[in-house]
Amino acid sequence: MSTLSRQVTTVLFATALLHAPLSFAQNEPHLLSQQAGGYTVQIGKVRVTALNDGTVPQDAKNLLRNISQAQIDKQLAYNFQSNPVEGSINAYLIQLPQHTVLVDTGAGQMFGPDKGGKVLADLAAIGIKPADITDVLLTHSHSDHTGGLIKDGKPVFTNATIHVGKPDIDFFFDNEQMKNSPYGQGYFDGARTTLKPYLDAKQVKTFSGSEQVLPGITATVHPGHTPGAAFYRLDSEGESITFIGDIIHIAAVQFANPKVTIIYDQDQSKAQAVRSNAFAEFAKDGELVAGPHLAFPGIGHLRSNGSGYEWIPIDYVNRATSAK
Repeated sequence: MSTLSRQVTTVLFATALLHAPLSFAQNEPHLLSQQAGGYTVQIGKVRVTALNDGTVPQDAKNLLRNISQAQIDKQLAYNFQSNPVEGSINAYLIQLPQHTVLVDTGAGQMFGPDKGGKVLADLAAIGIKPADITDVLLTHSHSDHTGGLIKDGKPVFTNATIHVGKPDIDFFFDNEQMKNSPYGQGYFDGARTTLKPYLDAKQVKTFSGSEQVLPGITATVHPGHTPGAAFYRLDSEGESITFIGDIIHIAAVQFANPKVTIIYDQDQSKAQAVRSNAFAEFAKDGELVAGPHLAFPGIGHLRSNGSGYEWIPIDYVNRATSAK
């Protein structure tokens, strides 16, 4: 029986959290460096492996919008966390019969030493070389998703087609937008540094709206976080998973209150609407989703809880299981 065929349990200590004093957030364990490696699940006939590029501290009070600092403290404490919050940088490997696919690439060297750059080691550990990657599906063009495309200034995935929402290319490579947009210069620099070598080599393929980009994989543009921000849905044998990109960064706050945005959102109102609508749909349909900044492996389900949502991660399995 596959991992996803088992009933996903909800052992999140909900009752304990409900009655926990806020001071309990100070009793967190000391975090030590870990090697996460990859974690594989099966969607129908397709293997999907979560990869981790590293983790970074996130200053929720400086990053989040549409919420008070007191509310941030309260929500973090409720989840036994305190500021700053450690955030995962996840990428995902999809192994199709004729395609070896990455969803995002991590930050690579873009954030400096020890703040990314672990995806290639994760791939190597499971026998995948950069030249084996046939396609990269970018959820958007921020450098913590595109940074792994280059190493020491040179393209890493030399045989890959890079798929990205056309509005991102139109926006980040427009000199007038770069000059006049209130969006930070760094976002434009990051996109250009990582994507230009592939554009020059004619290895970039764009899409708009909703379209099938690979067998069993549909891309849909959801502008807000960036103009070309996209979801990718994989369907196989009646099962599915949707890679949701950056519609959530700080789970403890934004699942409880989907109206909370983040400084990285290029269009705050659109990003808020995308998050609210997507969460409602995923919870209603019981959709399996994968998030690049949710705690590794970042795969699970949403469940409605009043005006917000609960995150139900998939079970961890560490034993031999039979294939479907």
